[in-house]
Amino acid sequence: MSEEDQQTRDRVRALVRQVLDNALPAEEAKTASSSSNTRATEESRAPSAASTTQSRFINTLPETASAAGSEQPIARDESSKMVITETDVHGLEEGARLRIAEGARLTPLAADIVRERKIELVRRISRRGSRASKLVAVGADHGGYKMKEDLKKFLEELGHAVRDFGTHSEDAVDYPDFAHAVARAVADRQADVGIIIDGAGVGSAITANKVPGVRAAACYTVAVAQNSREHNDANVLTLGSKTISGAEMREIVRAWLATEISEDRHRKRVAKIVAVERQYIS
Repeated sequence: MSEEDQQTRDRVRALVRQVLDNALPAEEAKTASSSSNTRATEESRAPSAASTTQSRFINTLPETASAAGSEQPIARDESSKMVITETDVHGLEEGARLRIAEGARLTPLAADIVRERKIELVRRISRRGSRASKLVAVGADHGGYKMKEDLKKFLEELGHAVRDFGTHSEDAVDYPDFAHAVARAVADRQADVGIIIDGAGVGSAITANKVPGVRAAACYTVAVAQNSREHNDANVLTLGSKTISGAEMREIVRAWLATEISEDRHRKRVAKIVAVERQYIS
């Protein structure tokens, strides 16, 4: 690299640090400044304030060509940072996977590199789930009773409020009754989201989806759970106590609650789902 190119890169990095200090909340600015200090060279090379007008942060992740659930290994982990700069993506090969923090943002230069090289950005799921506390309606039949009780404790650990619609024992009951109760609570906005557990999760999903305003998804993996939220804006999650373990249940629920629909193209498709539903409401 020529001396002139190096000086240009140094000026850009100094500019990024300056914008971070002025634009980010104090806690984030401190974090970003700390992560960039080791790569900084000369503060005196920073451009004047007038030249910072084009600097901003990319709050939504650039679209990538890689499919969800890809088995390709993570090439680099930058999940300890809240701001991803061009230095963090420098040297990554085309199509590489980069892990970043759940709420991380990209500088424009970093976003350009990600788009050009079709780098897949993988959000790290917070171990404490979504930052926003939710009121979660839960329900289960006799087959899902034990897992529901574990689920309630886990939701409280994540900081969410729980409303239990039963069942309250392992005595035989009919899953549609409890799936309907949870779905109705979500549709009537008595709860933010709902989680239902039966033996396989399928019957409860079918029942819940009969309630207008409900988009229930039966999920068996973290990837499917994230997809159901990000792409379909699912507001009810159904699980099968006979198909997943307790540990898998916790990971699926954590991922589902931490993921939100984020792109207009997905919202447009969900709007079409709602439009189809309305055609059959008398």
